[in-house]
Amino acid sequence: MKIKFCGADRTVTGSQHLLEINGKKILLDCGLFQGKREEAYDINRNFLFDPKELHCVVLSHAHIDHSGNLPSLYSKGFKGDIYCTPATRDLCSIMLLDSGHIQEKDTEYVNKRRAKKNQPLFKPLYKIEDAKRVMENFKTMSYRKRFCIDGLCEAVEVEFFDAGHILGSAMMVLTIKENGRKIKFAFSGDIGRPGLPILKDPEFIGNVDYIISESTYGGRVHDKAVDMHDQLKDVLNEALSRGGKIIIPAFSVGRTQEIIYSLSILFNEGLVDKIPVFIDSPLSTKATDIFKLHPECYDSDLSDMIIRGIEVFELPQLTYIQDVEESKKLNSFEGPCIIISASGMAESGRVLHHLKNNIEDPKSTILIVGYMAEHTLGRRLIESRDIPNANVRIFGDEYFVHSKVVVLNSFSAHADRDELLSYFDRFDREQMQRIFLVHGEIDQQEAFRDGLKNLNFKDIEIPVKGQETDI
Repeated sequence: MKIKFCGADRTVTGSQHLLEINGKKILLDCGLFQGKREEAYDINRNFLFDPKELHCVVLSHAHIDHSGNLPSLYSKGFKGDIYCTPATRDLCSIMLLDSGHIQEKDTEYVNKRRAKKNQPLFKPLYKIEDAKRVMENFKTMSYRKRFCIDGLCEAVEVEFFDAGHILGSAMMVLTIKENGRKIKFAFSGDIGRPGLPILKDPEFIGNVDYIISESTYGGRVHDKAVDMHDQLKDVLNEALSRGGKIIIPAFSVGRTQEIIYSLSILFNEGLVDKIPVFIDSPLSTKATDIFKLHPECYDSDLSDMIIRGIEVFELPQLTYIQDVEESKKLNSFEGPCIIISASGMAESGRVLHHLKNNIEDPKSTILIVGYMAEHTLGRRLIESRDIPNANVRIFGDEYFVHSKVVVLNSFSAHADRDELLSYFDRFDREQMQRIFLVHGEIDQQEAFRDGLKNLNFKDIEIPVKGQETDI
């Protein structure tokens, strides 16, 4: 058995890990790399393997940094199956089409500007049609139901476990029989946090021999998830005292629904004035509808609320924006309001227009509630808090950051250092032969590695992109 690390190595986005078992190539995740536009464009167009040679993909969840390059894979000749949970398949059915639409529209917008400057034009990474076609390759499997990969039934069995990260997210255990030996090999995907609203807590996968694990926050400790409502209350009330708009870049899946859930509590308890809330993301609207279709993923609190007839995802002052013209009208909206819009890292989508139109208004607030990868606009906004008269580029133009930028990490859907170490503390040290840390920036990975060593785990590796390892 061989592993080739093809993405999210010493960085957070673009998750791709290639296994070769009995001569067959299995890809774990196929995510988009998100960062500097031209760098991301080149990385996403060029795989470290031949897509035509892949036997299948096993997908951890629907976030674009884990699933978003599947249409490119298909367009370059991949014809195998894509295994995932039912909720992940349903989310991908809207998210990949939305990503294709964004690829086309953003490229069109940028090319208009590049043409005026006589610069070379971009081609979209992939098109909506590629996203539609790749959906035909999906096969769904429920949690805790062992299944074999077609064509490898004698060699590989897979089992999904609830990762508690987003709807349908899975950790996976592959039981591999090769050369007369049996190996339990795990991939964490993204591990969620205990106590987050809506979803169940991450479940333990059992003891394994090898694991590829995320390490996004391997060196940081979040504010407690139970504090998210109080923290959001304080931020909103301070922002309302200045009278401006509150812009929240948010992932359409998971984060948007958590914010709606928290707002419903704050409004219903009278802790925050009931101001207009706009979800300006057609994808978020569709994703919320999919949340309603998968009660098997709910935690007990949300299940009880639904049984009692409490509508969590609908509020009297909440408006879901679909039409582009309605989105544009928000630019001239008078008075304070909350605008939640994608993309979550502020790299594409309608949120860019809202940032462009409000970032120089000192009355406005930009509220960051999720992870922002290096070189993304979201990360630059966070960094701007420490730079006097900071400016950022949006659609190629420079804007001064006069709005207030606030970061709440209690909303994070990634386990922090303490939560990761607590999860790993359940593994048998004698059985665990090697841990590979991916999906993290190097400082976080090194901190997590040190923590694991303190727990007496022995062989912990931080691979580089392109590295190949024999098991």
